[in-house]
Amino acid sequence: MGSLPRILPITVIDSAQPVPVEADHHHDDAAQQGPRSLGQPAPCSLFVDDTPISEAEIAREMQFHRAMRPEQARADAARALVVRELLRREAQRLGLHQEQGDGVHTDEELQIQRLLEQQVEDRVPSENDCRRYFEQNPERFRSPDRIRVRHILLAAPADDIAGRFKARTQAEQLIAQLAEQLHLFADLAQRYSQCPSSREGGELGWLQRGQTTPEFDRQVFRLRQGLAGFPVESRWGYHVVSVDALEAGQSQRFEQVHTQIRDYLELQVRQRNVQQFLLELRERYPVRGLQEIEALAE
Repeated sequence: MGSLPRILPITVIDSAQPVPVEADHHHDDAAQQGPRSLGQPAPCSLFVDDTPISEAEIAREMQFHRAMRPEQARADAARALVVRELLRREAQRLGLHQEQGDGVHTDEELQIQRLLEQQVEDRVPSENDCRRYFEQNPERFRSPDRIRVRHILLAAPADDIAGRFKARTQAEQLIAQLAEQLHLFADLAQRYSQCPSSREGGELGWLQRGQTTPEFDRQVFRLRQGLAGFPVESRWGYHVVSVDALEAGQSQRFEQVHTQIRDYLELQVRQRNVQQFLLELRERYPVRGLQEIEALAE
């Protein structure tokens, strides 16, 4: 059995950003009253059967759900609280007692874990399942493409228009010189490059996708072998680039990725079964208000 986030990926905690100041001020309110409530219960528009989930509870939960918009964070928080309450109620109905926390998981989390162990069937994919997936998705199982790169960085801040124009002009001049005398690349890198790699003649070594700044990465992996005929722009300035070698990724054998495929398929099946179980619980314990909260996030 895996850790709780794998058992219930829908409730993964993915952020530790602070809640809004008003909500935080009322974090320990014993009555769970919302901000500026003047002693009245926090407003509530979300229910699991007859159990209310207040806006104060949602506000506290929002700190664990990173999103670009507060409406999305609120919807994610509300959804997580609904799931938790559905599982709590079902565990209670089945007479599962809360176990003492282990210092990593709370009593309630252990109770939910026990519930899912009992109610959600685990299925380990067969070797035929794995092989079928491997054969249907060959592009996913290749070693990464690699390139061997040297560069000369003419640095200029992104907001320095004059400085960037100067850097680009100098890069174009160096490219013109290297087109005739490529053997001078290391000397020119030591003289002009403002990257620490200048000490090694501009050598960046073998690179795979994703190992450098995204905009630099996108451009250099489109280059052919040899000296690039134009400066490559990045947030750091302009780069004179030479691709010294290209190595295409190789197809991997099934035996190399069998375990990876098995774990992936097992998790996919587990997630589908959990989702089906939650749908069944929503039939048993009707949820009101979540659809409206989710609509505001669209």
